[in-house]
Amino acid sequence: MKTADLRKSILQYAVEGKLVPQDIHDEPASILYDKIIKEKESLIKQGKIKKEKPLPPITDDEIPYDIPENWKWVRLGEVFIIERGASPRPISSFVTNDINGINWIKIGDAKKGCKYITSTKEKITQEGAKRSRFVNIGDFIFSNSMSFGRPYILKINGCIHDGWNVLKQITNQIDSIKINSDFIYYIISSSLLQSQIIQKAMGGIVENIKSDNLKTLLFPLPPLKEQERIVKKVDELMALCDKLEQEEEKLSTLDKYFADTLPKSILQYAVEGKLVPQDIHDEPASLLYDKIIKEKETLIKQGKIKKEKPLPPITDDEIPYDIPENWKWARLGEVCNLSIGKTPERKTAEYWKDGIYNWVAISDMINGGLINQTKEKISQIAYNKVFKKDTLPIGTLLFSFKLTIGKVSLLNIPAYTNEAICAITPYLYDNIKYYLLKILPILNLLDNANDAIKGKTLNLQTLPLILIPLPPLKEQKRIVKKVDELLTYCNKLKNII
Repeated sequence: MKTADLRKSILQYAVEGKLVPQDIHDEPASILYDKIIKEKESLIKQGKIKKEKPLPPITDDEIPYDIPENWKWVRLGEVFIIERGASPRPISSFVTNDINGINWIKIGDAKKGCKYITSTKEKITQEGAKRSRFVNIGDFIFSNSMSFGRPYILKINGCIHDGWNVLKQITNQIDSIKINSDFIYYIISSSLLQSQIIQKAMGGIVENIKSDNLKTLLFPLPPLKEQERIVKKVDELMALCDKLEQEEEKLSTLDKYFADTLPKSILQYAVEGKLVPQDIHDEPASLLYDKIIKEKETLIKQGKIKKEKPLPPITDDEIPYDIPENWKWARLGEVCNLSIGKTPERKTAEYWKDGIYNWVAISDMINGGLINQTKEKISQIAYNKVFKKDTLPIGTLLFSFKLTIGKVSLLNIPAYTNEAICAITPYLYDNIKYYLLKILPILNLLDNANDAIKGKTLNLQTLPLILIPLPPLKEQKRIVKKVDELLTYCNKLKNII
């Protein structure tokens, strides 16, 4: 269970009367309720508060669960005075820099995760206060739209605009009939009240919660002494949750490290020639490069690939970092043949009906893994009219260069691809295939690499310009082996966490 879920469970136990034991010596909540109602009637007679329309009685169908015998289900508007804020308009005419101005409490003054509002960024004039709603220290306010329902206890006096509702105790003077403020806070924060608030707010063009709707909300009222015990226990458990949350954050950081940061560092070391030691007996990469170019020329003469415009030489300004002496910088288009797929028209049903040819979308690609199946297939008609050539063979490297950039997979089935995927076939296929599979995911994502293509659209004109650091063949094999070992270890550590 995540800490956030644990907090919800604690509050749920609290509002169900299951968090602390009941005490038969506690004065029952029904008596507390009667005292509040009596005090409310007295204040109405004295003209201190207005008489309101009676709230509907609570029916059995409304009660969501059983509560202890000495508790009582009540409506929020029965035991609190609930009012909506008011905004003097235009507000700019009433904002003041006078230190004697009235605190103007805005949504931005309520810090997420905090229980109290202790200060405001702005103040309004006395005249503005007359046109607004005055609130006092100890009152509860919560927003009636956007992030509606989040409660805050006021540590300051001030005025609230019409984006707030205020919840006031019937009296702030008689402790024997005051509901525990912290208990109110936890009640409003619980899923019991929050779900009712959301339900009441739904239905309008702009979701908001009206004061009249708030008054009908249902909550369980415990005896005063049990309220105090509940608050004490909730505070203890929430403090433990705070510690658990800190540990969760540490684990989350570790999880991100082993899932993201460390693998990238491993690959970065690999392409810089720092992951495995060089061997002076290895045939240098320059000779491997010459063999690749020779193989490419042979394929052109045989008509198996087309002769293309020569790629520009690599300049010193393009090279992002130093590599070992027996390595060589090369352009992707020099050592690999590149092609881009197509997407047959979706509106032409015959292209997709009775599909027999695998068709790869980016969602089919498993980064660094094999593609064994595709979600969609295309028909013989699509083959004849759209592709007009054989499928890509098993073993073709696929590189996503649109939307999701840098995803690399290896075809384990013959297939076509969409136009967001580049098919890469190394000229000396078996020699550099697996090396490219391991390093391609980061070659085009490094902030300090590939100046030749920065800021340009990736296509068949720019993709061949990508720089790759080419190690000797034997070192490539050592690099791939070490990368596999370390990434496997990272996955194991991540799973342990």
